[in-house]
Amino acid sequence: MPHPSSGAPAAPVQPSSPATRVRYGVLYLALIVTAISYLDRVCISMTGPFMQKDLGLSDEQLGLVFSVFTFAYAALEIPAGWLADRYGPRLMLTRVVVWWSLLTAITGLAGGFVSLLIIRFLFGVGEAGVFPGLSRVFSRWFPADWRGNAFGLAVATGLLGGAITQKVTAQLLESFHGEWRLIFFLYALVGIVWAAVWFLWFRDEPHTHPRVNAAERQLIGGQPAGAHPRVPWKNLLRSRPMLLLCGFYFGVIYGWYFFLTWMPKYLLQARGFDLKATGWFAMLPLLCMAVGVATGGIFSDAMVRRYGLRWGRRIPGLIGLPLAALLLFVAINTAHAPTAAWLIAFAAGSATLGVAPAWAACLDIGGQHAGVVTGAMNTFGNLGGTALPLFMGYSLKWWDSWNIALLTVVAGYLFAALCWLGIDADEPIPGSS
Repeated sequence: MPHPSSGAPAAPVQPSSPATRVRYGVLYLALIVTAISYLDRVCISMTGPFMQKDLGLSDEQLGLVFSVFTFAYAALEIPAGWLADRYGPRLMLTRVVVWWSLLTAITGLAGGFVSLLIIRFLFGVGEAGVFPGLSRVFSRWFPADWRGNAFGLAVATGLLGGAITQKVTAQLLESFHGEWRLIFFLYALVGIVWAAVWFLWFRDEPHTHPRVNAAERQLIGGQPAGAHPRVPWKNLLRSRPMLLLCGFYFGVIYGWYFFLTWMPKYLLQARGFDLKATGWFAMLPLLCMAVGVATGGIFSDAMVRRYGLRWGRRIPGLIGLPLAALLLFVAINTAHAPTAAWLIAFAAGSATLGVAPAWAACLDIGGQHAGVVTGAMNTFGNLGGTALPLFMGYSLKWWDSWNIALLTVVAGYLFAALCWLGIDADEPIPGSS
């Protein structure tokens, strides 16, 4: 046996005990917060028709209320991502969730269009940063070949939370005889509880969490983060993969926000469903989107192991988006209301196959600046989410038509598919490693 000082290479240190599973606790908390984020943002789509009647809002004004949240959310995504990279997700996610929970409660105090507009703007300011913050969590707590799956599960759980919210809110509205204000007060409490648990238990780095042992640290990989480097802004703006990810996300989230905002009213007015059926059919697209996101994350990670990052990240979106465009086009031209509702739901699910791979690709190319890269992508996505509710409101005002706006969703899906053809997740941004 060589002497320790003989210069022979040392064998890797083998952990003496099985790996702890703290990373799964981190994942569970991440899943819960995405569900809460959709609980708080989706409930207004179901309460919207009742708020319109109570506050005297026109369709145009309701569209502005929907859009101002998303605009504020988009505007703060990059700064919020930078803050998560700079100060860590423990502090920043606590701030995000407490803020949006308080604004959820305050929504129940709105007295008219102007006050509701201001409240929803501040709501968007507060909620910005939840997904860039989670991207920082996943980049530090999970190995690279599991990040697509983690993002898929997180976004899927958010959508499941939104789906359940549609049905639960419909039932609460029936129980409360259309009284919508109390619902916002009830939903606000959930986020406050989560924020307290997160701040007390979570740590920004696995290496600083007292319950993580050496075996789990070795399994996760990576080194403790040092001082955060300066953001290479010029390289970010010149990165073709990042710019195309922004374009892709604009096209996908443009359609996404139809299901989060106008879908219940579309079902009530355009398709003639009653409130009970609307609760179920408004929930259905979000359920399909949850399945699509989770499937896309698992499928992408499997494709990465087989074909590498470039095609492993591309394939789910290249399959799902053209299919979504076709299904939605058929639904628009289908007179039978239940059949149209099912086709719309399947289109929504197909469109989300590329979502988790896109978030994982941000980590692949962004490295230490994953929060900024995901923030940039989410900014453009939510600019799309701002445009759709607004355009839908004006489409109803100017042309009394739902279909014109829905056809632009079809076009958005096709544009997003084209963007995937140029996205190479194996092309990291210079200065990001």
